[in-house]
Amino acid sequence: MKITAILVIKCSGAGDSSSSGSAEPVVLANASDVSHFGYFQRSAAKEFILFVARTVAKRTPPSQRQSVQHEEYKVHSYNRNGLCAVTFMDDHYPVRSAFSLLSTVLDEYQKAFGESWKTVQTDSTESWVYLNEALTKFQDPAEADKLLKIQRDLDETKIILHKTIDSVLARGEKLDSLVEKSSDLSAASQMFYKQAKKTNQCCTIL
Repeated sequence: MKITAILVIKCSGAGDSSSSGSAEPVVLANASDVSHFGYFQRSAAKEFILFVARTVAKRTPPSQRQSVQHEEYKVHSYNRNGLCAVTFMDDHYPVRSAFSLLSTVLDEYQKAFGESWKTVQTDSTESWVYLNEALTKFQDPAEADKLLKIQRDLDETKIILHKTIDSVLARGEKLDSLVEKSSDLSAASQMFYKQAKKTNQCCTIL
């Protein structure tokens, strides 16, 4: 089991699934471990994590939890009134444990920073120590399971599962066009995406 990344994101107008109806989500905190990728893939992997996290977070309505399946990976997203936590995990990590982790990350973020996130306008580049520690600690789902026993609300919350990233997008939206427009992806990463797609390995770096 592997957690590749955890992000905290400000989602303005997250209830609007259109690509132009709301501001782009702002990354408040970001911790990732791409050491299991090849050396020359790591930069592209980080960029794609950022791109997909923003794409999924923007399309997660307030108070909703959803999971996006992509090959052997899952992207889990939880939007708590505009403050959203997103994590990238392999398919073996228990879903309920994943959302228990995301709920705890949001609790800790609000304890540490209060409501200051509401006025943030640009991505944060500063490291949040707690998130880096959580990325390491919760590689073991048993640690998240301890939290699950406390968070009974998860039992009553429906988790929406999307089988592909495309199914999260609004009608008429295409992943290819979002890739081309994304400021998160360098020209090299966009080229990597196109080449991977041709060989049927699209987004396997996630």
